[in-house]
Amino acid sequence: MHDIEPYYNWLRYYDPTVDERSPFYGKEYNLDLYSETIYGYYIDPSWDAIGSETLYIKVLYTDYTIGFTVIEFFGEWNDAINNDIMSLKRNILECMLHEGINKFILIGENIFNFHGADDCYYEEWFEEVEDGWIAAVSFPAFIQDEFNKYHLDSFINMGGTLQIEQWRTLQPINFYELVSRLIQRRLN
Repeated sequence: MHDIEPYYNWLRYYDPTVDERSPFYGKEYNLDLYSETIYGYYIDPSWDAIGSETLYIKVLYTDYTIGFTVIEFFGEWNDAINNDIMSLKRNILECMLHEGINKFILIGENIFNFHGADDCYYEEWFEEVEDGWIAAVSFPAFIQDEFNKYHLDSFINMGGTLQIEQWRTLQPINFYELVSRLIQRRLN
C-alpha cells in the first residue's frame, strides 16, 4: 500500500498547498515519514486525510473560473461504519462548494472497497452542485455495483464512457473537457 502514490504530474499546473482557497492550503508534507495507515498498512505521505480512518484523497486540480476540481481517492470508502461521505462532505466538499466549485471529477481506481449506508449526504451534495455535476471516473466495476446497490448512481455519473483509463495522458483542462462532453451527452 505504501507504493501507491497520488498522481503528481499535474503539480506543475496546480498545487493545493499554495492555493489560498484550497482546504489543504499551507499543508507541509514530510515525504520521508510514513505515519498514516489504513488497517495497519502505511500509506504514502502525499495522500491527504479527510477525517476518515480508511479513505484518503488528493486534490489533483482545481479551476475556479470554470468551477471544477479533480480529486483522486485511495483506500476503503466506508459509509456504514465511518460515514466517510459525511467527513468528505463536511471537511472538503463544502469548502469547495463555497468557492464556486460545482463540477467534481472523482478518480476511483485506488478504491479497494465500498460499504454503503444511506444516500442523504450524496443527495445533499447533488442538490448543492445545482447546474454542475459529479462524475466518478475509473471506479472498479465492483465499486460501481455497490454504488448502484445504494442508488448513488442517481447522484453520481459513473460507468460506461467514464471508464477513462488514459486520463493521466491528458492535461487537466483537456481531461475536464472530455468528462464534461461525456456528461453533457448523458444529460441530453
